[in-house]
Amino acid sequence: MSVRRVAIIASHGNIDDAYKVLNIATAAAAMGAEVQVFFTFDGLKIIHKEANRQLPVPEHLQPALEGFKKNNVPSVPELLEIARESGVKLIGCQMTMDVMGIGLDELVDGVEPGGAAAFLAFAAEADVNVTF
Repeated sequence: MSVRRVAIIASHGNIDDAYKVLNIATAAAAMGAEVQVFFTFDGLKIIHKEANRQLPVPEHLQPALEGFKKNNVPSVPELLEIARESGVKLIGCQMTMDVMGIGLDELVDGVEPGGAAAFLAFAAEADVNVTF
């Protein structure tokens, strides 16, 4: 069975969360799936122009940072660009943006504001649903 739709919720904002979300999103898009990522609460850090360049790194992952560099793993901003170019739909939770006072202009290009109900309508028809 081929994957046609992938729905991802990103609610955490550490660097490992960003890599999990963007790795699954870009891999699914490369397989030809329609992909939507719903960024909410701390997950908004991943798509924030400034915050995504300095995401928190849990202490146990500090050694992995050198491995990322050594193995030419793209940065979070680079992975976001790859995701956008691959057709991944990046959605910033409108309610969370409002509550946290985050404007659309503070987020990376291509992010669309959206509500949970619209995302859930997509997720209800998805072949794969993942939350990070």
